Amino acid sequence: AVVSTQSTGTRVMKASGDLKLFSVVGRKIPTAKEPVSVPYRMRIFAPNAVIAKSRYWYFIRQLKKMKKGNGEILSVERIHPKKSNMVRNYGVWIRYMSRSGNHNMYKEFRDTTEDGAVTQLYREMGARHRARPESIQVIKIEAIPASKCRRNYITQFHDSKLKFPLPHRVSRSLHKPRFTTRRPITAI
Repeated sequence: AVVSTQSTGTRVMKASGDLKLFSVVGRKIPTAKEPVSVPYRMRIFAPNAVIAKSRYWYFIRQLKKMKKGNGEILSVERIHPKKSNMVRNYGVWIRYMSRSGNHNMYKEFRDTTEDGAVTQLYREMGARHRARPESIQVIKIEAIPASKCRRNYITQFHDSKLKFPLPHRVSRSLHKPRFTTRRPITAI
């Protein structure tokens, strides 16, 4: 998870590894004209704290008249996910830039944490839409109940009697001969 410099000199964000949730708080540096400045907090998914700060400046520049030159970061905290062994359905609202324009999108994922769901999102957007990590903006993510899920690839797992076939099981017993004249029985 590094920011690499290409031969053209532009900096590109790489979202390798699992993405983590960071809470980044920053503000404009107080001046004589503006002695009191309002701090702004953002929840940002990034591979590490350095990229989280970089993404913070990218987003705050678009929303407020503030940039890295006249601002300061007050805190960067990692928000750890709650220990959960239960799979949840997550709805993710995103905006991304494609080669033809900007698009809003809603996607659903099943995972145990928000971090895992957003990591799945980045992988899927790269695979299906060829979207670069720096062009994806997560607007909102929330855990949604099974009744509110819209996508078929998520609702197919809501069946309480769901079973998965085990078509080819090979038993590897230690005390049976390794080479024998009979074929193994794999359909049980």
